[in-house]
Amino acid sequence: MTLEREFKKPRYYLHNGFRMPMGFPPEGFRSGISYQAQPSDIFIATYPKCGTTWTQYLVWLILNNGQPLSASQTISEVSPHLEEVGKETITKLTSPRIIKTHLPYNLTPYHLEASYIYIARNPFDCAVSFYHHTRGFIKHYDFANGTFDDFFECFITGEVDFGDYFDNLVLWYEHKDDDNVLFLTYEAMKSNLQKAIFKIATFLGSKYVETIKNEQVLNQIMTHSNFESMSKKQERWSSKRPENMPPFIRKGEVGDWKNYFSPEQTKRLRDKFKMRTLGTGLENLWLEV
Repeated sequence: MTLEREFKKPRYYLHNGFRMPMGFPPEGFRSGISYQAQPSDIFIATYPKCGTTWTQYLVWLILNNGQPLSASQTISEVSPHLEEVGKETITKLTSPRIIKTHLPYNLTPYHLEASYIYIARNPFDCAVSFYHHTRGFIKHYDFANGTFDDFFECFITGEVDFGDYFDNLVLWYEHKDDDNVLFLTYEAMKSNLQKAIFKIATFLGSKYVETIKNEQVLNQIMTHSNFESMSKKQERWSSKRPENMPPFIRKGEVGDWKNYFSPEQTKRLRDKFKMRTLGTGLENLWLEV
């Protein structure tokens, strides 16, 4: 008789049943979800590894006429992670605040006039990117020797930080037509970045559309937010990772999942995707996957 393999799992801490990275202080979560959203706030809401940092920087560049962060600034300083740092850090930001969150819609601080930009990425590429992220942050997860097979079992059951991928995606998608929500996909942004920039600028206000109509400003935004430029910045922006681990900003590719998934894993995630998105409209979002 063959015994089922015992899969290695990353370490997390549970806060009211919500998994968080070990390096995140519990008080940050408690404080973060009690933050009172302001009319001028701009929330960058994503499930982990779905284009969060990229979108944060795009918004920063649009708001600042294409001027990049200075050498002394980091993206986490100008756009902190709400449930990591808590509300006191957020309230100290200059308005308009750019706030990062991985919270599901029902836990995200809400204001009718605040702006919410949600980026969705297909679950296959998300799982692969999330695996490398988890493996690389040793102090957060203790998963340096974990395999993709190990992580896949956690991902498909929702036993990862910030909860089940589908719980996050489906709840936000239900609000995609709200006036204060902009729903974009990572794949569409990769396919046509300029179009995505205009969508974000239009969502944030007509004055930003006028700004990016300046060809020089638009070119600066495109240049400073491309993959090569973002990869160089990560040395200053992210925590030090061991030399044998993948970088925080790794590939940014669409379709890299095919190098990792077995046929059986592909079927299991496709089946879950169909089950969780049936009748929502999401089932038609990534027909090419």
